Amino acid sequence: MTFVSLLYGVFLLAVLAIYWLIQSQWLRLWILLLASVIFYGSIQIYYIPLLFALTFFNFRLGLILGKRSLLRLNSKDWRLSNQEWQKVQENWDKKRLRFLWLGIFLNVFLLFGFKYVPFFLNSIASLFNLPVIKEQATWLNLQLIAPLGISFFCFECISYLIDVYRGAPATGNFLKFSTYKLFFPKLISGPITRYHHLAAQLNTLRFPSTNQIVEGLWLIACGAVKKALIADRIGILVGVSFDNLERAGSGDLWLATFAYGLQLYLDFSGYVDIALGTALLLGLNLPQNFDFPYFTTSIAEFWRRWHITLGDWLRNYLYFPLGGSRQGLGRTCFNLLVVMLIAGIWHGAAWGFVAWGAYHGIALVIHRLTETLSDNVSILKKWWQTIPGIVLAWAITQLMVFTSWIFFRLPNLQDSTWVFTHLWGHQADVQFAQKVYLEAIGLQREEITLLLWAIVGIMGLIFALHRRLKLQLNWPIKIMLVPLSLYAVWMLAPKQGLPYIYFDF
Repeated sequence: MTFVSLLYGVFLLAVLAIYWLIQSQWLRLWILLLASVIFYGSIQIYYIPLLFALTFFNFRLGLILGKRSLLRLNSKDWRLSNQEWQKVQENWDKKRLRFLWLGIFLNVFLLFGFKYVPFFLNSIASLFNLPVIKEQATWLNLQLIAPLGISFFCFECISYLIDVYRGAPATGNFLKFSTYKLFFPKLISGPITRYHHLAAQLNTLRFPSTNQIVEGLWLIACGAVKKALIADRIGILVGVSFDNLERAGSGDLWLATFAYGLQLYLDFSGYVDIALGTALLLGLNLPQNFDFPYFTTSIAEFWRRWHITLGDWLRNYLYFPLGGSRQGLGRTCFNLLVVMLIAGIWHGAAWGFVAWGAYHGIALVIHRLTETLSDNVSILKKWWQTIPGIVLAWAITQLMVFTSWIFFRLPNLQDSTWVFTHLWGHQADVQFAQKVYLEAIGLQREEITLLLWAIVGIMGLIFALHRRLKLQLNWPIKIMLVPLSLYAVWMLAPKQGLPYIYFDF
């Protein structure tokens, strides 16, 4: 069962009907949990016990971390002197820190075990020329299938444990915690959601208003159009282009890179739109994950508007604990590099993702150095605020972002390096245009280029209406467009839809 399918539509309608007909909040939690199990079980039923075990472990550990003190549990505690009281409290704080590290270690260990062991063994085998280990890595890679959403799942668990350690209340309600952890709209690809953000809403579930219902349906329709009608069509071009690298010319590689950047954004933001729309119909609000990231003028701003919940997680649980920007420019640059390297590794087990993280880390460092220089040189600071400066900043940012996606699409460094070294001056095979563009797509390269730029133009128009003019469609227009959008997806989307890209991460 995937979001863009008739089965999901029937499933969602059934869940909504049962969910809102029941008046008990407690039973609604059970309905949500059961629906989440059914949804995940339709894809990977054999990993459901593991998810529940991991959920229970983090729940119990949260209860331990939530105990601010072991005192007041014994009637003799009042006899302790202030010094003894302080000593006991210090010892307990040290134990709480050890429990926190235990939780972080086990979550990371589980993530590492499923996603990175074959990659780690392959790297060791290649470095020391050990064919036996390479064979074991190959076998593990074929046999070991990571649970869908395990990266998002573990990051949410870690954030919950750290929040509780920092002073947020731990929940004693396992049903509510399980509902939060397994909530099906966000389970596989986010957005990454903090427990206390969702728990407060679960305490006061209310039937959505007319505007919320329309907005939920509109988000689902928009997500379906983005994913099935546009991203999957672009994905056909990207697939045939990158699968025929050595026959492609430099212009073809640039076009495929540009197309993949659009496909990735529309695919992932389409997923999130459907997740947010589904949650709204269930009376819940999930955090936003995208805010027109391709219209940013710096890499720092890009990361504030691309995969927003991951960026927030990286800032709150890595960047700030490392010292953030409080310990000088050199340490700030080091922290940025470390955080982005971890972000790259989180996305996948291949050197291409490490290179992607390093690429973004270096870009963030250059931006921080440029920003520091501009703050000290008033002429330079003013120039970046002029129209030519803004356009140049936008062009540099997006060039960096789009070329970085090459590592995403081709995480094998041999392939991605080949693309980078052939982006200029490389002639295409004489039959490439015929085989790829005309036979596979049915359009000339120039026509495809115009269509892709038309998509960017539409995105720019929506950006101008939303962000600049603050204009929104009213709910009668949205409710009229919803069935038309879904019908268009039904009739015009590719028959064999592509899997969501972030399912691999």
